[in-house]
Amino acid sequence: MKFAIVVFPGSNCDWDAYWAVRSALGEDAEFVWHQEEKLPSGTDCVILPGGFSYGDYLRSGAIARFSPVMRAVVRFARAGGFVLGICNGFQILCEAGLLPGAFLRNRSLRFICRTVFIRVEREDTPFTNALTAGTVLRIPIAHGEGNYYVEPQTLRQLHEHGQILFRYCEADGAVTEAANPNGSVDNIAGVLNREGNVCGLMPHPERACEALLGSVDGLGIFRSIRHACSARHAVALVS
Repeated sequence: MKFAIVVFPGSNCDWDAYWAVRSALGEDAEFVWHQEEKLPSGTDCVILPGGFSYGDYLRSGAIARFSPVMRAVVRFARAGGFVLGICNGFQILCEAGLLPGAFLRNRSLRFICRTVFIRVEREDTPFTNALTAGTVLRIPIAHGEGNYYVEPQTLRQLHEHGQILFRYCEADGAVTEAANPNGSVDNIAGVLNREGNVCGLMPHPERACEALLGSVDGLGIFRSIRHACSARHAVALVS
C-alpha cells in the first residue's frame, strides 16, 4: 500500500506524515515535490500535509492550489482516489475546489498551538471506519487561519449529505462554543467531499500516533485509510 505525501515550499509537517505512515502504520510512503506533474505509480492515498505552503502569501493554500502536482491530485481525487488534507492541506483542498468552504483568521486573531478534542461524527467513511461515531479524539492543532466558514445554505448541505466528519468538542464529547478553538462554523474540524473520498481536517493526526507524543488517537484515522485501501484492492482482485 502506498501513500504519496506532497511537499510544497513551506511544508513543515511532511516528515511528520511520513513518520506516521512508515513507522506508526507500517506502510510505504513517498514524497512528491510540488513541481511533479504525476503521482507515483500505485498510489493509494495522497496526503497534503500541514505547514505554510508558499509562505501563506495571499491566503493559506491560495498559491499551492496552482502547483503542477495539484492537477494530478485533482485528477486522482475525481477518479475516486483517497485524499487526506491536514491543516494547510485542508486549506489547499478548499482552494482547489475539492472541498467546500474557506478559511478565515482564528477568532482570537492569534496563532493557536495546543491539544484539542474532536468528536467523530461518522464511522462509515474511508477515514473513520476503524473508529466509532461519537468517539472523542485528543489531537493537537497548530494554525493561524483555522476558522472554517461556509454559507448557511452550504452548511445545510453538509448536514444533509453527512459531510461533517469531525467537530470540536469537550473531553466528554459535548459540542460547545467553549470547545471551539478558532471560531469555525458549527464547531467543524473536518469535512468530506460529497463522494466521500476526500477529507480535510485542521487537527494533526500525524502528531498523535505514538504514546511518546501524548496521544495515539490519530492512528485510528490512518488505520481507517489502510482498511479502505485494502478493501478496494480486494474488490479489484475479485473483479
